[in-house]
Amino acid sequence: MAAATSFSLSTPSPSSLTTPSLKSSLKPSCFNLGFSVKSPSFKNGGGSSVSARMMVSVPAIKKPSTTLDFDTSVFTKEKINLAGHDEYIVRGGRDLFHLLPEAFKGIKKIGVIGWGSQAPAQAQNLKESLAEAKSDIVVKIGLRKGSRSFAEARAAGFTEESGTLGEMWETIAESDLVMLLISDSAQADNYEKVFSHMKPNSILGLSHGFLLGHLQSIGQDFPKHISVVAVCPKGMGPSVRRLYVQGKEINGAGINSSFAVHQDVDGRAADVALGWSVALGSPFSFATTLEQEYKSDIFGERGILLGAVHGLVECLFRRFTENAMSEEDAYKNTVECVTGVISKTISTKGMLALYNSLSEDGKKEFEAAYSASFYPCMEILYECYEDVASGSEIRSVVLAGRRFQEKEGLPAFPMGKIDQTRMWKVGERVRAVRPAGDLGPLNPFTAGVYVALMMSQIEILRKKGHSYSEIINESLIEAVDSLNPFMHARGVSFMVDNCSTTARLGSRKWAPRFDYILNQQALVAVDNNAPINQDLISNFFSDPVHEAIGVCAQLRPSVDISVTADADFVRPELRQA
Repeated sequence: MAAATSFSLSTPSPSSLTTPSLKSSLKPSCFNLGFSVKSPSFKNGGGSSVSARMMVSVPAIKKPSTTLDFDTSVFTKEKINLAGHDEYIVRGGRDLFHLLPEAFKGIKKIGVIGWGSQAPAQAQNLKESLAEAKSDIVVKIGLRKGSRSFAEARAAGFTEESGTLGEMWETIAESDLVMLLISDSAQADNYEKVFSHMKPNSILGLSHGFLLGHLQSIGQDFPKHISVVAVCPKGMGPSVRRLYVQGKEINGAGINSSFAVHQDVDGRAADVALGWSVALGSPFSFATTLEQEYKSDIFGERGILLGAVHGLVECLFRRFTENAMSEEDAYKNTVECVTGVISKTISTKGMLALYNSLSEDGKKEFEAAYSASFYPCMEILYECYEDVASGSEIRSVVLAGRRFQEKEGLPAFPMGKIDQTRMWKVGERVRAVRPAGDLGPLNPFTAGVYVALMMSQIEILRKKGHSYSEIINESLIEAVDSLNPFMHARGVSFMVDNCSTTARLGSRKWAPRFDYILNQQALVAVDNNAPINQDLISNFFSDPVHEAIGVCAQLRPSVDISVTADADFVRPELRQA
C-alpha cells in the first residue's frame, strides 16, 4: 500500500530520505521587549541601569516562527491558529483506538526499552490501548540482565512466559518499533550497540531528542536503514499513566505530546508516530522536529518546569520569613500559592485572569514583582538555552551520568536529596493539616515573580523560533497541569525526582542560579523602590500569547490530574511505605 502519511521537506535533502518540513512564517513575534523604546531606567543593587543593560545584552532576535505541516489518511488533521500562526494538530481520544492497527500497519512487536520515568507509563498505556483495539501487536519490555526493574515490570503485567518481558538486546533485535526509553546518558553510551541490533526498515522511537543532540555534538548521525521518530509527552511518566487511567472515565484525558519524524525509510513513520501518541492518550499531538524538541525540552525543565520554580519558591520563602511571616504562612504563600491557586487559574483561564483576580493593591504588588523579576529570569534562561543549543548542557548530562559510578579512583556521586532543608520539613507540617481541595492563598508578589518567569521563558522560546504549540506546552501547560500538582501533593522532590535523569540533574544544577539572581537583583530592586517598567507591564497585557493560550485551553480535557501523597503510580523509591 502507498504511504498514507507524508512529512516533506521544503528544501530538498541531499539523501533520499524524507524528513520533516519546516515552513517559514513571515509573521514575526510582535512582543516588544522595549529594546528600541525608552523604558523607565531603574537601578539595581550595584547602581547600574537595568533597562539600559537589557538593551545591550538581550538583542531582539528577528527570527520568524516556523510551522510544521504533515499529511495523514489515518487520523484527522486539524488546523488551529495560534497568535496569527497556523499550526496543525491531531486530536486524541479513546474513540480513535480502533485506528491503531492501521496506523501500526507492518508492526508486529513493539519493544519498550528501559523502566524509568516514561517506560512504565508508555508500555502500559500502549498495551491497554492495543488490547482495546483488538490488535495482536505485542508490547515487550527489554531490560538489562540482572536489572532490579524486572520485578516492577512483572508487577505491571509483563512476563517472560507471555513473551512480553526479556533481555534488552534480544528485544531490540526482534522488534519492529524500538521505543528507546533508557536514560539519556545511557543512550549516549550505548547508541552504537542499539543501532547495530536493529532490523533494517525498523523504526527507532524516542521520547526526547537528546540522542540527536549528542550525535550532532560528536559528528555522528542515525544509520540510514532505519526510520527515526519521536513522541514526546509534555509531562513526566507518572502523569502520562495517571491521566490515561483517569481518561477511562472521561474520553480524551491525558498529556499532550509533540511528535517528530526525523528519518523515514518507507513512508510509514508519521502514521506510526501519530498512532503511538494517540495510544498514549494524548488529548492532542502537535508536530515539531527532533532538534527543536530537545532544545525546548531540556531548556524548559531547567526553567519554569522544574529548576526555576524550585529556585523561585526557595528564594521567596526566605524573603517572607525574614520579613516576619511565620514559616507555615511563608510556605503557603510560596509553594502552595504556586502549585494551587496560581496553577489552577492559569490552567483554566490564563495569566491575565490571574492578574485580574487581584485587588487594586494586589495588582500594584504584582506589577512591582513582575517588573523587577522579568529580566533577571530572562538572563539565566537565555544562558541556559544557549548552553543546551550549543551542546554544553548535553555533555554535562552525559558526564554526570558517568559520575554515578566509581571511576579513576574517585568515589561515585549519585544525585543527592533536595527536600531535607527546613523549608520542606515545614511543608510536611502544612500538608498534614491542609483541608482537602485547599489551593492555598493568592499572594500577589509570588504571582508576579512566577508570571515574569513564565513570560520570560515564553519570549526566549519565541525568539528562538519555536512554534506556539511547543512554547505553550513547554512553558505553561506542562508546568501547571502535569508537574506542579506533584509538588502540591508532596514537595519538590516528589515533583523533580519522578522525572527523567536528565531533568533531575538539570533541576539541581539550575535551581540555585534562579534563587541567587532573584535574591541579588529582583528583590534588591523591589527593596530600593525601583520604578516599575511600564513597557514590560504594557507588553504583558497585550502579548499575543494570551490569545494562543485561550485556544489551547479549549483543547484541554475537563479532568484535572489526581495526585495524592500515597500515589502508587510514581517511581518505586518515591512511594510511601
